[in-house]
Amino acid sequence: MAGVTEFVILGRGGQGGVTAARILVSAALKDGKWGQAIPEFGAERRGAVVKSYARIADKPVPLHSNVKKADVLIVLISNVLDLVNIDELMKSRDSIIIVNSPSPIKTGYRTYYVDATSISEKLGLIIAGWHIVSTPLLGAVARVTGVVSLESIINSLPEFVGRENLVKLNAEAVKLGYESVRGGEK
Repeated sequence: MAGVTEFVILGRGGQGGVTAARILVSAALKDGKWGQAIPEFGAERRGAVVKSYARIADKPVPLHSNVKKADVLIVLISNVLDLVNIDELMKSRDSIIIVNSPSPIKTGYRTYYVDATSISEKLGLIIAGWHIVSTPLLGAVARVTGVVSLESIINSLPEFVGRENLVKLNAEAVKLGYESVRGGEK
């Protein structure tokens, strides 16, 4: 579909992948675009591999199903890459992967990395023992893709984060993810 950017968010249950898709689409709406956030989960438990999806476009999107092939794959924890066939998730060799990692990862696709875990640790963004890595990764998405603006991601946080102190910390995490994303090599 021309003019539509399709996202797959891959992580573990409890990491915030579903919320990340919702924040991404909310930001798109604030930027005057159209979007869909689509969760996929069943009886998974905290820690199980889970996917969520988003579509962002300049006009309404008539398709209402899971994303089969991603333009952008957002990876909340790098070890899930060992558990999936990346080629089955990606639309083309020009598709982008943005991964939570302290160092580059070779995937055969344009891969960007940001140490979202360290950002979360630095800010004390840990809930129930889990580092909040989705917001730094969303900052990286804004910088790498330009599909949504940094400002709109930050302005979407109050809808999903709740407490004001957590909104401020997550806004800082988004900014740090935007500033520290690196890579782009295949």
